[in-house]
Amino acid sequence: MPLPELLAIVMVLAVCALLFAGYPVALTLGGVSLAFATLAHLIGVLDIGLLYALPQRIFGVMTNTVLLAIPLFIFMGVMLERSSIAEDLLETMGRLFGSLPGGLGISVVLVGVLLAAAKGVVGATVVTIALITLPTMLRHGYDARLAAGTVAATATLAQIMPPATVLVLLGDQLNNSYQAAQLARGNFAPDSVSVSDLFAGALVPGLTLVALYLAFLILVAVVRPAAVPPIRDGAPDEGAWIHLLKALVVPVLLIIVVLGSILIGLATPTEAAAVGAVGAVLLAALRTERAQGAVAVCLGAFATLMILRVVLDLRDGLGFALSLIVMAALALGLLLALRAVHRAGYLMATTTKTTQTTSMIFTILIGATLFSLVFRGLGGDDMVHRALANLRGGTAGAILIVMLAMFLLGFVMDAFEIIFVVVPIVAVPLLQMPGVDPVWLGILMAVNLQTSYMHPPLGPTLFFLRGVAPPEITTQHIYVGIIPFVLIQLVMLVVLWFVPGLATGLPHLLYGSSGSIQ
Repeated sequence: MPLPELLAIVMVLAVCALLFAGYPVALTLGGVSLAFATLAHLIGVLDIGLLYALPQRIFGVMTNTVLLAIPLFIFMGVMLERSSIAEDLLETMGRLFGSLPGGLGISVVLVGVLLAAAKGVVGATVVTIALITLPTMLRHGYDARLAAGTVAATATLAQIMPPATVLVLLGDQLNNSYQAAQLARGNFAPDSVSVSDLFAGALVPGLTLVALYLAFLILVAVVRPAAVPPIRDGAPDEGAWIHLLKALVVPVLLIIVVLGSILIGLATPTEAAAVGAVGAVLLAALRTERAQGAVAVCLGAFATLMILRVVLDLRDGLGFALSLIVMAALALGLLLALRAVHRAGYLMATTTKTTQTTSMIFTILIGATLFSLVFRGLGGDDMVHRALANLRGGTAGAILIVMLAMFLLGFVMDAFEIIFVVVPIVAVPLLQMPGVDPVWLGILMAVNLQTSYMHPPLGPTLFFLRGVAPPEITTQHIYVGIIPFVLIQLVMLVVLWFVPGLATGLPHLLYGSSGSIQ
């Protein structure tokens, strides 16, 4: 084996070892890459001038309009959490279905779908659901293992349910790899795969996974009703249904507007994320005493602006003047809503958490960019391409090996790290192989990452849950309780393998015979 390729392998092993030892991800990626680049330069197998490309790559990351959606989606989810909207949903749904065996568990899954779609970040979803539901489930006699497993599995839906942060990042990386694969095949006008494609592709598999979770809980309620007892007798009264509608309708409407505008092509993910962030502010403002008028002004101004756009030509004098007045009213209402949210204590906490999470993601991305640059400079990408192409079993064998590697890497690496480090290396050779649909490959990777996020012994979800779980729930309860849900996710992977239309059908329906991949 040539010395540069040997160095590339050792560099990967060094990164995995340091991550396993607990060193910070971004610093590990950047530090190991710089060390091996210096070593390779000193022994004459790498030109250190290769690193001159790093500033341009970082600038490309910072100016990527798709990645601008990340802080906006995070802001939307954190605002919904801080303003207790998520808590109201969980408590109301639990009271409504709690009279049924397994009803509280079913409520956790159903509300978890909404939280996953709203938050898009697993850690925040785990903490929110666990703090609210685990004490209640234990107090009413739920089996500790089943309660822990239900919460952990539901929280990881944030990996696959649009508009998940993972899907945004995965879509960006897959688009780069897909274009590189086409250029390598001689197509100098490459097509693209968009984040919208992955959102549409993930919707049906995500809902199918939810249906499998619900079927498992219903089966447990039938076979072992003592493990999932009802929390009270009697049917919910009319007031419970009205309260549910009040707690449910507006957040669901926000999610539908954000996701629907992306899927039908009315807005880009970044534009829809901005709408979601503003919508979350208005929802939080509704919970304060003096901001209902500001929210009404915002909604009224927005509706008026849409009507003016249809009725009048905004380029003429009257239309332009009226639109300016309405936009000023919209801005004023939004400022008043922001002031109310700030006084309620939501805004500062939300912006702080959003800044921390966004900084973490982009710092990892910059470290992964340096790692990828050095790895390719040492010939690692050619080595991976040859290895995958020469595997027995052809395309299917190569994809299986990559899926297994990603699953195992979940023991030591976060989903973001796998997306930034592994996907750019393996996706290009896979997408050069015949018959590999980029959307199908992306959804396979997303479900696989979701599974790796919660499988024992080192799934990050398990540690998030351990940190906030009541003392009655032990680590053993969490590890045993998650097993059936991991098996369900593996079944979902098998189904996706044999029925790729689950991932490709909706993008093809929305965007044409080949999705938005023309």
